[in-house]
Amino acid sequence: MTNKILKSLIIPTLILAFNSSAAEQNTQPAANQISISADKQEGQLKANVGIFEKNVEIIHGNRRITADRLEVHKRDELGDNKQLLIATGSPAHFEEKQSDGTTMSASADEVRYDVSKRFLTLVGNAQVSQAGQKINAKSITYDIEQQLISAEKDENSTDRVHTILVPIETKKSKKGDKGQP
Repeated sequence: MTNKILKSLIIPTLILAFNSSAAEQNTQPAANQISISADKQEGQLKANVGIFEKNVEIIHGNRRITADRLEVHKRDELGDNKQLLIATGSPAHFEEKQSDGTTMSASADEVRYDVSKRFLTLVGNAQVSQAGQKINAKSITYDIEQQLISAEKDENSTDRVHTILVPIETKKSKKGDKGQP
């Protein structure tokens, strides 16, 4: 009986911890609300891990993660916000609405998100899209706060990193000026 009570408490504890970290980063009213749905949920109390499986969707403020499996790790050594989210799937998806109104979306076989550092690590068929720009690679790391991205190909593959860039329109080009003297 006590074990069932403890298991029912771990998920809300992890949700509250994840919720407080995002509330600090986001001042929007929706930032205080977290919605997690999955076909199965369990908690590993000693390890401080919440596990969500099958049809997983978490919506938190301006973020959305969908996956086949999501692990929420809560540990003191992970920093102030203490959460590491590990989403796996075919593929797992991460989306975040940016302050400029665009949406940054990422997908990979494994998506790791360090909540306190706002750092994504994408492994296996990794892709990041933002404002029309797109990067495909075997693995990608992305510091969302600093807007720093790094992509690498698989050592054993001939597939290389592929980037698509979309030219940014300037005010002059919108007015019909071709930029010529």
